[in-house]
Amino acid sequence: MTRATATLAVLAVGFAATAVAGPGPRFFVMGNGTLEIVNRGMNERVRVQYLRADGRYDYEAIDDVRRIMRCKGDAREGEITPRFVELLGYLYARTGRPLVLLSGYRSPEVNEGMRRRGVRAAGGSLHTEGLAADLAFPRDELEPLWLALRVLDCCGAGYYRSQGFLHVDVGPSRYWEAATSRVDENLNAGNARAFARTDFDRYTAGEMMLVHLHAVTQPPIRLERAARLVPDGGGAGAPLTVEEIGREGHGDEGCITADRTTRLLVKGAPGMPRGRVVFTTCEPRPGRTPERIETNPVALR
Repeated sequence: MTRATATLAVLAVGFAATAVAGPGPRFFVMGNGTLEIVNRGMNERVRVQYLRADGRYDYEAIDDVRRIMRCKGDAREGEITPRFVELLGYLYARTGRPLVLLSGYRSPEVNEGMRRRGVRAAGGSLHTEGLAADLAFPRDELEPLWLALRVLDCCGAGYYRSQGFLHVDVGPSRYWEAATSRVDENLNAGNARAFARTDFDRYTAGEMMLVHLHAVTQPPIRLERAARLVPDGGGAGAPLTVEEIGREGHGDEGCITADRTTRLLVKGAPGMPRGRVVFTTCEPRPGRTPERIETNPVALR
């Protein structure tokens, strides 16, 4: 079973009690369903149609994207999500040419080896979670693309003009240039920037959400078994229930013990134009673990 197929199986478990969402745009930022990537270092190319005509994702095509983005240092393959593929698809559709990949997934061991050699690589880099890529573009396109991503307010984007590439990721919305990256400060240390991502952005009311934690650099994190769907603009929000998939009983009665591999199933979401799922962490909190961990914005019809 491929990793993308395995992910699809997990989704099937998550949606067993509700109808799988029908066709329609599932993300706020999307491409046109096709993607072509050239891996410069490995001299490989892939072109896929990752979105079927019926609006559903082709997980075998997404597996092909995962494969070409494997770690250059040890050939290991990381996870990849439709969210990240759609970000790449957006850039492909906007530029109209194959994306030139300089660095995709990095295994944690390769990333730490780079840091020991003095390479400017972030500790707990999102490259190690399959959420980031460094892409080469003609220099006259770099800044317009970077500014376009800033307007979208969707993700992370680093502008490296002299090196000729953009860093893009589906982490929290933030933007930087080479001189302001602060990569040497290890900003992710101690779970300081832990965040969560839902499987999609758009849902129907009552549809369950599959959630992953990211940037957990000092595991584990303990989360309350209840969360809230908080609308943009503030307010108390709506209560949600949280279950851990595949590891029942991992934790105590009030809290879930979670790490990077944890998958959470969030239930009970009412209709809401736009908001975020907010988790509360349990004490004691290791390192610099925040009290609240938020997802990306979601909208529920």
